[in-house]
Amino acid sequence: MNLNDYLEAVVDETTFLAFVEALADDRRVADRIAADAAGEVQNGWENDSIQDFLEAGHAWAQDSAFGAKQGLASALPWKKFAVFLYCGKIYE
Repeated sequence: MNLNDYLEAVVDETTFLAFVEALADDRRVADRIAADAAGEVQNGWENDSIQDFLEAGHAWAQDSAFGAKQGLASALPWKKFAVFLYCGKIYE
């Protein structure tokens, strides 16, 4: 399964934790790639620091009404928080 598959599968605590583990693995891959090519976005990671990661997730949550504008209004909290974390990776 790829990271998006894990994200789509989030419905409860167990699948949320599987997504978090996959996200951490995805970041480890990006860090290994970054060691070879400094200065470029690696593996889709737009935000390198924890501060930038959290700010990106926060910006996404504000811009999308925590996903309501993207069809997540009735989603379970596990799914919403998984998308929040994913957006910490990709949102600029």
